[in-house]
Amino acid sequence: MHGATQLKVNPEYCLSAENEDRCRKRLESNAALYQKEKGKSWAAVLVCLCTERGEPAFLFTLRSSKLKGRHKGDVSFAGGKKDPADTDIVDTALREAHEELGVTVRADQVWGVLKPLRDMSGMLIAPVLANLGPLEALSFRPNPSEVEEIFTLRLAHVCNPRNRGYTNFRTGDRYGYTLPVFCNGKHRVWGLTAVALEHTLKLIVPP
Repeated sequence: MHGATQLKVNPEYCLSAENEDRCRKRLESNAALYQKEKGKSWAAVLVCLCTERGEPAFLFTLRSSKLKGRHKGDVSFAGGKKDPADTDIVDTALREAHEELGVTVRADQVWGVLKPLRDMSGMLIAPVLANLGPLEALSFRPNPSEVEEIFTLRLAHVCNPRNRGYTNFRTGDRYGYTLPVFCNGKHRVWGLTAVALEHTLKLIVPP
């Protein structure tokens, strides 16, 4: 782990009405980015903020090791590909969260959509940011065919430079790209999930 910088975290402010309003306004312009890509193949993930015993946290899933594909067993946010019946990207994220976690997230809990990410296959992925509120008030019914575990990481934990850094990847014999990584005692958040988390932190933790 290296290259991480200290983020100055004010936990009370991060989930305050004032900061929510600031973030919503910052995210408004991103809607136009998705309008330009209509008709293309999309996926969406729900970046879930919550509070755990009053402390701001993020909610993650551990994907089932029985799933097909290269991402089985990975840490991720709930999400998946856009369904023809979905009206928009937010609808996709909320539907997937309900299918995977068994919880209903209201549209008014969504703060907005971050800029799109692109996975290795070229698919565009929309990180949808929502605040689920107190974890203690939620009743999860995870889909066992998709989700092996649901867990949280405190905001203070992922902002601590001892728990975060960057990994350089090579393409052949040359430098390829750099991705953030967040470590916990049990799980590692990496790949596009870590990228979405890093972008979210830059948004909700003001400089």
